[in-house]
Amino acid sequence: MDWKDILNNYIDIVTKELEKYMDINYSKNNKLIEAMKYSLMAGGKRLRPVLAMASYEFFSSDLEKVMPYACGLEMIHTYSLIHDDLPAMDNDDYRRGKLTNHKVFDEGVAILAGDGLLNYAFEIMLENTIKQDNMGLYVEAMRIIAKAAGINGMIGGQIVDIENEDKSIDGETLDYIHLNKTAALIAASMKVGAVIGGADKNDIDNIEHIGKNLGLAFQIRDDVLDIIGVKNKLGKNVGSDESQNKSTYPSLYGMEYSIEKIKECTHNAHERMQVYDKKADFIYNLSNYLVNRDF
Repeated sequence: MDWKDILNNYIDIVTKELEKYMDINYSKNNKLIEAMKYSLMAGGKRLRPVLAMASYEFFSSDLEKVMPYACGLEMIHTYSLIHDDLPAMDNDDYRRGKLTNHKVFDEGVAILAGDGLLNYAFEIMLENTIKQDNMGLYVEAMRIIAKAAGINGMIGGQIVDIENEDKSIDGETLDYIHLNKTAALIAASMKVGAVIGGADKNDIDNIEHIGKNLGLAFQIRDDVLDIIGVKNKLGKNVGSDESQNKSTYPSLYGMEYSIEKIKECTHNAHERMQVYDKKADFIYNLSNYLVNRDF
């Protein structure tokens, strides 16, 4: 099967699972559920759940075991996008080719939709975890996700990003932002797949390093696309980093260095994949696509 067919199959699986989880019908808070569904089901790459499923299949085959955590990762990612787009944050009007959540509903509803997705993600994961005989593995998976999404991960990277708007920053600070705001949850996605798949400590550490390199390459490519990208392909406005005076790899190091850094991170990930031989073919091809994408 071609890697793109595998990707589409993963996306189809996780989208159907998300639809099941979002099949909620309450009379009093239907607007909240509608807002949650609006952003969660708006499409997107589904990169984090796909990586969780793909890394799980390095070590095991029953995808059902990892699905609640893959779906939780996508809900957490989507909540972060809803909040990132708010006027108090990046103030974006479009996401994935559609009006952002607060533009369709309002700011208050958008905040609560993000909060709802974050909490619902952990509700889903916990309900699955308490059913498991080897509960420790699944508790560890949730710990990894919570840390990657929290004050020492995505939220920590976001606050440093906000604090340094309109400022000149050094490379160490920029790496902190990228490694935490973006790469942490991508690395966690792969690590969770390995943990639930029953990988040993060496493999889990290796998978985490692969995820960090791919996450950093992915974010730098986003920086590049914010300059050279086309709005109707990206599904969002371009030039927002410059308009908000954000430091990025291109602004700090230049375009040529940024592209070389993307290649370096991808190469580092590929080297660590070699021990998995053919099992790594999908992520190898996916990573090449991601770092050369135009949206």
